[in-house]
Amino acid sequence: MGPPGFLSSQDHALLMCMKMAAIQLNAQDNVAQNLEDAERWLDVAVEAGAQLLVLPEGFAFLGAEEERRRHAERLDGDGPILSALMRWAKTRAIYLIAGGLPEEAGSGHAPYNTSVLLGPDGLLMAHYRKMHLFDVDLADGTQLFESRGTSRGSLPSLAQVEGVGVGMAICYDLRFPEHFAWQRAQGAKILTVPAAFTKTTGEAHWHVLLRARAIENQSYVIAAAQQGAHPHGRRTFGHAMIVDAWGRIVAEVTQPGPGVAVADFDEHAVDDVRARMPLSEHRHEYYSTKTP
Repeated sequence: MGPPGFLSSQDHALLMCMKMAAIQLNAQDNVAQNLEDAERWLDVAVEAGAQLLVLPEGFAFLGAEEERRRHAERLDGDGPILSALMRWAKTRAIYLIAGGLPEEAGSGHAPYNTSVLLGPDGLLMAHYRKMHLFDVDLADGTQLFESRGTSRGSLPSLAQVEGVGVGMAICYDLRFPEHFAWQRAQGAKILTVPAAFTKTTGEAHWHVLLRARAIENQSYVIAAAQQGAHPHGRRTFGHAMIVDAWGRIVAEVTQPGPGVAVADFDEHAVDDVRARMPLSEHRHEYYSTKTP
């Protein structure tokens, strides 16, 4: 919905909606068990009427970066992870975005961290390979070096769901606003952020970053999340949520452990917010064409 007073009651009667879901999981390093858990919570979202569902980063495997290689699959293959996703999407007739599966990157290369979009026919519609890799040494002792076991993607991605532009990103990408600005410029009205934010960084920045990306791009944000304890001392923040184009959190998983946040996508409200505050028309080209 747009900000208070933006739409008349007559306009609301004509709104075109699609129900979205951000799923929260507590994945471990057991692929078979993780897929079983993911499917269970996928069904909770489907029962709530969701048509576009987002699974978090690492939904199938969340262990040591160096171990990801043995679980990597080809996007044109029949590995257990992608096969499950295709089956889930087809049998439930849903659009499914699954962020953070290990994709083979060729001989001698570490796998990509890839988000995929499956359509209601179970076919792969789009994919995105994570461009910004999370290499950090935090004050609380958390050390994560994603580049040790992951190859870097090189291109952003914009998909289409029922004629609506859907931007694809993964976790750490959230800190790079130009990634989402490009998607908005290409026609995105929904931004997806499957993530496994650490507990420390999530407590400090998760809510404000998601709301900022929604506000500055005047788009819905669907942010799936991992929550809890994982192998090798990793802890994630959770709070899977959906933010509307005015920057309001319209659904959020606030309890520990798995859960589902469900909300309606309202395309007319997005268009109304953009019409009344035309940021794209006001943006100065200097920032993309000049060096200070």
